[in-house]
Amino acid sequence: MLQSGIMEVNQASIALHKKAGFRLVGYREKIAQDHKGVWQNTVLMERRSPVIG
Repeated sequence: MLQSGIMEVNQASIALHKKAGFRLVGYREKIAQDHKGVWQNTVLMERRSPVIG
């Protein structure tokens, strides 16, 4: 499984991840600071790979 944490304001990255097969599984409130020191929400995304065997 691949996991990604992306700042909620970064809609371009979220759209790119969705296009690559990731799905939104949750979010965390005020968990990361941006370059200006403002606390931002982070969305959690994941993509499961098929198991071979």
